[in-house]
Amino acid sequence: MPVDATAPYDDTNIFAQILRGELPCKKVYEDEFALAFHDIAPQAPIHILVIPKGRYVGWDDFAAKAGEAEIVGFVRAVGHVAREQGLPTPGYRLLVNVGQHGHQMVPHLHVHLFGGQQFHHMLVD
Repeated sequence: MPVDATAPYDDTNIFAQILRGELPCKKVYEDEFALAFHDIAPQAPIHILVIPKGRYVGWDDFAAKAGEAEIVGFVRAVGHVAREQGLPTPGYRLLVNVGQHGHQMVPHLHVHLFGGQQFHHMLVD
């Protein structure tokens, strides 16, 4: 069921559990601000999720409450992962689902990084 992006942060969500080490992930990158790992149900040859380590439900929550260092660190982490995967050339797609209309399924901000194919259309769930 899609998430209400205005709801309080839920510490039982799957990404919070991954951050606490309670659930495994196929990690590709980690620093003090972000964790990146392969999606368990990839929709492209490369499908990586990048999540901030802070407790943010969605993009608006992150933009309103995160400190400057955290915002810069997270954005740089997304770029670092894309470069590490060799995606700047030929290109890639970033997707952030926010709230019910955006079909956000996990109540923790996450960026989908898609690559490895041509994207002529929007990805379908």
